[in-house]
Amino acid sequence: MRVWRILLFVAAAAFAVLPAAAETPDAALAKLVADARAEAAVPGACTAANVDRLVRAFCENRLRPGIREYYPLFGTREGDVRSGYDIDVARAVAKRLGVEPVFTRVNAASRIPLLADDRIDVIVATMGHNTQRDGQVRFIRPHYYQSETTVVGPRALSVKDWPDIAGRTVCVTIGNGSNAQIVSHNARLMLFDEAGVLPGQLKDETCTLAAQDDSFFDFYFIEPDFAARFEKKFGFAQVPWGMAVARTASSERLARALDLMSQIFLRDGVFLEIARANRVGTSFLERQQVVWKRPECNTDTGSGNPACVLPALNADLEPTPFVARVVAFEKWVKAETGIDLSLPMLKTMPAWMLFKDGIVNSLILVVGALAATLLFALVLGAAQSSRSILLRWPARAITITLQSSPVVLTLVIAAAVAHALFPYSSAVAIGAAIVALGLMNGSNAGQAIAEAMHTLRTERGSARGREGIPTRELFSRAVNRSATQIVSFLINAAKGTPIASFIGAPELLSALTDITSFASGRATTYSLLLVFYVVVVVVVVWLCGKFQSWLEHRQAVA
Repeated sequence: MRVWRILLFVAAAAFAVLPAAAETPDAALAKLVADARAEAAVPGACTAANVDRLVRAFCENRLRPGIREYYPLFGTREGDVRSGYDIDVARAVAKRLGVEPVFTRVNAASRIPLLADDRIDVIVATMGHNTQRDGQVRFIRPHYYQSETTVVGPRALSVKDWPDIAGRTVCVTIGNGSNAQIVSHNARLMLFDEAGVLPGQLKDETCTLAAQDDSFFDFYFIEPDFAARFEKKFGFAQVPWGMAVARTASSERLARALDLMSQIFLRDGVFLEIARANRVGTSFLERQQVVWKRPECNTDTGSGNPACVLPALNADLEPTPFVARVVAFEKWVKAETGIDLSLPMLKTMPAWMLFKDGIVNSLILVVGALAATLLFALVLGAAQSSRSILLRWPARAITITLQSSPVVLTLVIAAAVAHALFPYSSAVAIGAAIVALGLMNGSNAGQAIAEAMHTLRTERGSARGREGIPTRELFSRAVNRSATQIVSFLINAAKGTPIASFIGAPELLSALTDITSFASGRATTYSLLLVFYVVVVVVVVWLCGKFQSWLEHRQAVA
């Protein structure tokens, strides 16, 4: 009898040290929701500072999802009617919690800032889960969809892989996680706030190529006309989509509830049925349903099991050698001044290379625009001063045309002519911008020289020199006399160089636009741009002042 007692004691002890049976996600979710509801019913809980967001959802009887309204099949709006996969997912989540969904429109650039500002509770907005965003938001696991970025363009355009897009402009949306990868392959970016405008930009040939999720373009390839004109060139960056909440302690219980709910929705086919109802591809969700029916995944700890959940896309960019010092400097500025300084162009190698190249190209553009302005001023001034009708009238016609044309139109025409004569390259774009800026400002300065010539001839009462181009002496005096106007248009040429980004010239404004398409810190970035051009213009003004003094000295000596 004593032996049996010993055996029973040993068995009981062994059973006590065994891990407890895993709880189902359904039971864990029910307990979590019940506890939060009970807490919301406690007097004063709803008005407490930093109230838990799940508790607040029950206090206010609402959940605030951030959703897109211009993304076919996933999030669209016509009047007050919203539809799409993401919309229905957000509704299913709110229904499971027993609260009302209150939607807020977001896009790729605004969704994370709106979450950080507590203007939404959860992002359900086609957001890919990558390692860069992991530090900004708390992603819900498991993921509720998956896609890859696809490059779309005209069927006749020969583009098959990365080498084929070098030097080309690709239309993208701000905040798209794949923008950095596109930039790293020497493509230029044209940025838009909403993905929904991209197909229209392709159709009217504003964009030759566009990059966006394949799930987005699937809707448009249903249209016979679109499918006849365009095709998917290649895809890259396959990424799982995740709902996301703020990375704060007050959001952790909401995140936990959404983790458990996502497990249940994948296992039971809720996401799958929503996808079918919205004509969204279902292969990913069908594979995930199999995964989350497995015993080792169908537990309350399944969302933390690496064998069950998908990893985030590795989107970490190569850091610069001095990134630690940059971060330390940002922290020091924050501590000393309270200013939240961000210097993304100094933290990663793609951004740093863009930044350096942008500065160099901007300086080349400024020097080139100044030289071209002076050259065209002299040439057009001499031609307009000529007594030969064959020189004078064409020069005046060119001047009047340039003075009447918007600078952007002149840039576009110069770029079109340059690209018709030469294959596209950064050098060609910069050269076209230099010519356009030189012509625009040089024509005005040339007119000032011609008017000075006319005044000098009137003062003398006769035209010294032979028929045709005026004598060198008289022309030199006219240039000296019009020094103020020439200097004014030289400064104007320097100030106008940022507009060259409009035709794809890779100067600093264009480079920083590319950087902000995949990095944060827009306010600081464009503030630095302003400082750069202020310094450049100040230097140009100083040099032009020296040049003007030299011309005026020559005039006084003459």
